[in-house]
Amino acid sequence: MALGASHRLQDGIDAVETMTRFALAVLALASGVYTYLGVRSILDGSATAVFFAALIYSSAVSVAIYAFWTYMARFYPHVTGAAGRGAMLGVMALGCAMIIAMSSWLNAAALAGSAALEQHLAETLEDYTADLDKAHQNALAAQSLLPDIQRTQERFERLADQERETGALTGTTGAGSVVQLLSQMASQLTELENGINASRDRVTSLFDEGRKHLETMRTLVSAPGAIDPRADQFAAEVVGLSGVITSLEQTSIAPSVKRAAEDLSLGFIAPVADGREADLANRQDQVMETIRSSVAAQSKVLSQAADQILSREPVAERRFVPLSSAEAVLRYASDFIPSWAGAISIDILPAVLIFMLSIVHSTLRRQDQRLPFAERITAAELLQALEVQRAVQQRGLDLEAALTEAEKTETPDQSNIASFDLSGKGPRKGPPV
Repeated sequence: MALGASHRLQDGIDAVETMTRFALAVLALASGVYTYLGVRSILDGSATAVFFAALIYSSAVSVAIYAFWTYMARFYPHVTGAAGRGAMLGVMALGCAMIIAMSSWLNAAALAGSAALEQHLAETLEDYTADLDKAHQNALAAQSLLPDIQRTQERFERLADQERETGALTGTTGAGSVVQLLSQMASQLTELENGINASRDRVTSLFDEGRKHLETMRTLVSAPGAIDPRADQFAAEVVGLSGVITSLEQTSIAPSVKRAAEDLSLGFIAPVADGREADLANRQDQVMETIRSSVAAQSKVLSQAADQILSREPVAERRFVPLSSAEAVLRYASDFIPSWAGAISIDILPAVLIFMLSIVHSTLRRQDQRLPFAERITAAELLQALEVQRAVQQRGLDLEAALTEAEKTETPDQSNIASFDLSGKGPRKGPPV
């Protein structure tokens, strides 16, 4: 039974030898083709120079892969010692690392390079969308001060009207110094309100322009066709969008609001009381002092609110960095694991075949050790042994004693000697019974 099984294993090795060579050649060729496509995506220069450079590199990769796995298939299954097997595994690991470095990542670039570039553009689009929204919010932050400014301006105007018509503050009707001062404060706040409204129109215009750039960029990311022309146009849109974001950052009205709020208090100039009577002049002075205190309080509130707006984190400067397909595959490797697995499998699959051959050869060696000596010798070897026996007997030597001594000194490893060939001979049948 053992002899039959050994012969069937040996017949299987002989049968798959051609297939093994064919598989190694096809895998090496496939890896070379995708390596060629990957190299072309990262080389610059004339079309002819790029073609020949990529062709030579991919050819060298194909030959190197085929030669490496052929050597491993020839030698690894027949190395039986633990030290030798460990050394061969180390060589195999080093070779696999070199193959991945010179071929697999380029294969992945050919398989998923366009998708990786599209993802790079998509993530860049998300970043710039967030930047535009943030710049828009910062620019519009001063709009939150508008209700307070309008409320204060309306209060000053209402007090001026009441003082003019009913003398609500001084007890004397007419347009005197108090009415003049209240109208002055209301006018300054109106100018500030108009500035904020004008800024809002400018911010809205810039934001609409930025959204148009984003819409074009979004179309380029999802559009069909070659990725390189789309990436170039995408970069041009990025330049325009960056200018819009910078303009939004510079359009903020918050610094102007802060200066205007400080001017309300620091630039406060009260007119001289124009009352002809001393009592009226005193009342006007008291009211104007009250107005001064109110203006100072409102100025402080507006100034603090402007400081909070100015303390907002500005939009960080961002620069779009174009990537080649190979660089994009490396940067977004975790998002393209299937493509990486396929690219590496093309180069590393022969290792599985070599381990299968190694297991079969190990089984053959173990079965050889269990066979009796009579079943491991051929008819030709038996005839040669008989001739040696006659020659020894003619010289007067004791052959049986010599055989007994040889069997005592025979080591187990002597039966493990194998040929360094995929089609190594199997257990040899003895003469028919």
